[in-house]
Amino acid sequence: MALSDTQAEKTPQLFGHPRGLTYLFTTEMAERFSYYGMRAILVLYLTNYLLLHPTVDGVWGYGPIKHLLELIFNGGGTLGVQPLSSTIYGAYTALVYLTPFFGGIIADRWLGQRYSVIVGGVIMAIGEFVLMAPQAMFLGLLMLIIGNGFFKPNISTQVGNLYKAGDSRIDRAYSIFYVGINVGAFFSPLICGSLAEDPAYGYHWGFFAAGVGMVLGQLIYMFALRRLPPDRIARVKSATETKKPLTRQDWGAVIALILLCIPVTFFWATYEQQGNTMNLWAQDFTNRHLIPGIIDWEIPVTWFQAFNPFMIFAFTPLVVSLWGAQAKRGKEPSTVTKMALGLFLVTASYLVMALAARVTGVHEQTSWLWLLVFFSLITLGELYLSPIGLALVARVAPPQILSALMGLWFITSFTGNLLQGYIGTFFSVLSKQDFFLLCAALAFGAGVLTWLFNFPLKPILDARTAEMGKQPAVAEPQADPHMEPPPAL
Repeated sequence: MALSDTQAEKTPQLFGHPRGLTYLFTTEMAERFSYYGMRAILVLYLTNYLLLHPTVDGVWGYGPIKHLLELIFNGGGTLGVQPLSSTIYGAYTALVYLTPFFGGIIADRWLGQRYSVIVGGVIMAIGEFVLMAPQAMFLGLLMLIIGNGFFKPNISTQVGNLYKAGDSRIDRAYSIFYVGINVGAFFSPLICGSLAEDPAYGYHWGFFAAGVGMVLGQLIYMFALRRLPPDRIARVKSATETKKPLTRQDWGAVIALILLCIPVTFFWATYEQQGNTMNLWAQDFTNRHLIPGIIDWEIPVTWFQAFNPFMIFAFTPLVVSLWGAQAKRGKEPSTVTKMALGLFLVTASYLVMALAARVTGVHEQTSWLWLLVFFSLITLGELYLSPIGLALVARVAPPQILSALMGLWFITSFTGNLLQGYIGTFFSVLSKQDFFLLCAALAFGAGVLTWLFNFPLKPILDARTAEMGKQPAVAEPQADPHMEPPPAL
C-alpha cells in the first residue's frame, strides 16, 4: 500500500523525491538495457547465424517450434529463413507483453511486488546468459518471457508506493521513471549491438552484455530493498466502491476503450517493425557511411535502434509545449484525435520508406538519412498515441475494473506483436516498396478508424472525464499492478 503521511515525511529525499525512486529508476534502466540490447540483435542473429545450416540443426526444439509457427502464420507451408525469423521475433515480443498480466496477478495474490521483481530479474539474467549457447536459444527466450512477466508489472507499482495518497509528485515520478526506460533503451544498442557486430566478439557477447546489465540492475534493487515501502498486496477500495455496480456512463467508457483497442493493435503491428524488418533494411539496403566520400565510417546496423529512444528525449518537450500552446488557444486535439494523428504519422514514416525504395532501385542502397526521417516520424507517432492511450485508460476506466481494462490495453501489444511477426514474413516476398506501402496502408486504415471513432466516443469520454473529476480522490495513488509507462518499444 502507499505510504502514510507520517512514513512519507520520514522517507529520505533526493532532488525533491524519495530516495527509493532513484533505485527504481536505475533498476528499470538496467532491465531495459538488457531487453532492448537483446532485441536489437535478435533478428540479425536469427537470419545471419542461428537459422542457417549447420547451426540450426543443433538447436533444441527447432523442428516442433518451426512447424508450429508455419502452421499459425503460413497455413502449414514452409517458411524461409527471413520469414521464420520475423515470426520468432514477433511471437517473442508478443509473449513478453502477455505474461505481465499474469505476473501482476501472482504478485497481488501471493508473492508480493518485491519478491516478484527479484524472481523475474534472476530468471531474465539467467535467460540472457543461456542465449549465449546457440542450441539453447528457445530455452533462453522462454526464460526471458517468464521472467519479464514477474518483473515488468511489479517494478512500476512500487513507484506509486513511495508516495502518500494524493501526492502531486506521482505524475512527475512516473515521468522520471520513463526516462530510465529510454536511457537504457538508448545505450543498449550502442553497447550490445557493437559487440554483436564486431567479428572479434560476436552475437554471444552481445547477449552476455545484456545479461550483465540485468545482473547489475538486480544488485542495485536488492541493495535498495530496505529503502522501499512495503508491498501493496491488494488495491485499497472502500466497501461502497467495491459493491457499486457499473453505471450507464461506466459502460460507455468501457465500450469506448474496447473499440479503441482495435486500431491500437495495428499501431503496434506497424510500429514494432523497427526491431524486425527495419533492422534488416538497415543491414542490407542502407548505405551506412556517415558522409560518403568524406567520412566513410559506417554506422553499425544496431545503432539505428538507438534513434527512437534518443528522439523521445528530444521530441517530448516539443510535443508537450505544442499541446500547451494549442490548449491556450482552445485548439488542443481531443485524446482520440491525438491517437489518430499518431497513426497518420506512422503512415507518413512508411510512405517515406516506400519513396526511398522507389527512388533508389531494387539492388541499390539508400542513404541512412531516409531512416533518420523514418524514425523521426514514427517517434512522433508514438508520442501522440502510446502515452496518451495509457493516460486515457487510467482516467476514464471505472475503478471497479481498472486493472482488467489496463490489462486489456496491454494485450493490444501482445496481439499487435503477433501481427507484426506475420507482416514481417512479407518482407522477402513483396518488393520493398510494396512492403512499406502495406505497412502504411495498415496504419492509415487504423488512423481513419480511430478518427471516425472520435465522433461517437468523444461525448462519452468527455462525460466520463467530467464525472471522474467530480469524484473525491481515492486513498490509493494511481500506480496499478499492470500499469507501466510505455517502452521505446
